Amino acid sequence: MANKHTFDYDLIVIGSGAGGSAAATIAARAGKRVAIIEEDTFGGDSPNWSDIPTKALLHVAGIYDEARHASRFGLRTSTLGYNYPSIRAWKDLAIKRTGIANNRRFYENNAVSAFNGKAHFLTPHEITVNRRHLSAAHFLVATGSSWVTPNIQGINEVKFFTPRTILEAIRPPKSLFIVGGGSYGVEIAQLMAIFGTKVYIAEQASRLLPHQDQEVGELIEKVLSEQKGATVLTHSRVLSVEKDGLGKKILISRGGVEKFVKADEILVAAGRMPNVDLGLDNASVKYTPKGIETNSFLQTSNKHIYAAGDVLGHNSTTHSALLESRIVAHNIFERTKVAPDYTGTPTLLFTTPEVAQVGLTEDDCRRRDLAINKAVAPLNIIARSNTADFRDGFVKIIADKKGLILGATVVAPHAAEIIHELALAIKVGLTAAQLADTPHAFLSWSEAVRVAASKLA
Repeated sequence: MANKHTFDYDLIVIGSGAGGSAAATIAARAGKRVAIIEEDTFGGDSPNWSDIPTKALLHVAGIYDEARHASRFGLRTSTLGYNYPSIRAWKDLAIKRTGIANNRRFYENNAVSAFNGKAHFLTPHEITVNRRHLSAAHFLVATGSSWVTPNIQGINEVKFFTPRTILEAIRPPKSLFIVGGGSYGVEIAQLMAIFGTKVYIAEQASRLLPHQDQEVGELIEKVLSEQKGATVLTHSRVLSVEKDGLGKKILISRGGVEKFVKADEILVAAGRMPNVDLGLDNASVKYTPKGIETNSFLQTSNKHIYAAGDVLGHNSTTHSALLESRIVAHNIFERTKVAPDYTGTPTLLFTTPEVAQVGLTEDDCRRRDLAINKAVAPLNIIARSNTADFRDGFVKIIADKKGLILGATVVAPHAAEIIHELALAIKVGLTAAQLADTPHAFLSWSEAVRVAASKLA
């Protein structure tokens, strides 16, 4: 580029989460002039308020829960207790150890100029941040998404938690009403219930986790209600919220019947919306409230401006945002452009048991009119479930009529690890028979994968 110094930077990245960070550091390492702009906390959602802190807390909760119920193995655990401030201190240490959470210096040490402020496009090549004008040859918009407040009467008159703010709670509330039975709502429901909170969780759909296979929502509902003492309210719409002494009174409609539920605190986890308020019109970038539109190379309607991560509106995983960010760095600076390949990308849920899903769900197959065969192997048929005394879970595999694996769900301890064998099978096009023929070690949870595959072979 002959005119490369007419701009302040080769690349300006807006947003320092997973969708932005990777591209910024890759470009800087390649000797490009890069700036990153963060309106909120450096590092974005994943290390500061979602993946890292929730998994650190869920890890502790899992140990505590297992120890509490370990008398059946001959362990004396009646005097077990916990200190929540110490648990929070552990969560904060886990966040700090990522190295990128709330750490502007991480970028500066990687030769990236870091700005804390809100970016706003003035022209397709120029933005303003903190009243400073900055220009760049290329932009990456990775502003992520934010929790939305649902349309519930009185919700803005009461204090409520979001999945971000509840992590800072001084102690678990005595009772908690959760609006939204998706992955965040379910993880926090389990976390709080283990630490002694009376949990109510309301979901409009007919089951918890409506984007997963039916068996998943049903099993997690059973675990939450029967083992953790939570009250699961499916088919439920929250109509209004009001103060009630020190607590809150929530009016819900369930199957046409209205009733009140009282709780000390409310958590709203009913969906996220992309952050698209940054003057995109001035940059001629097409977008809707549901996200920025891109082509398969992640270019927006203005070819030198790219977008990645949650701002695309796909509710994507952190690992997909990282993949997109790396792809953008490649596409900006290399001659041949590539499209991200999401085949075999797992989604995870860190409940107990863990939930992992890859490829197509049964609903996906139904929508596409695909003829499929499916097989479910309950965990209790493998030896490991006996020695660990753990039976809640299964492996489900979906294959086409030729036996090619299209999708899979694992609900089991360590499902997040087990799923990768199935992800690889989908990525390289293995059949259920090939998977069933692969030796699986005795007394591993993964034996359930072999059993499910052999039913389809």
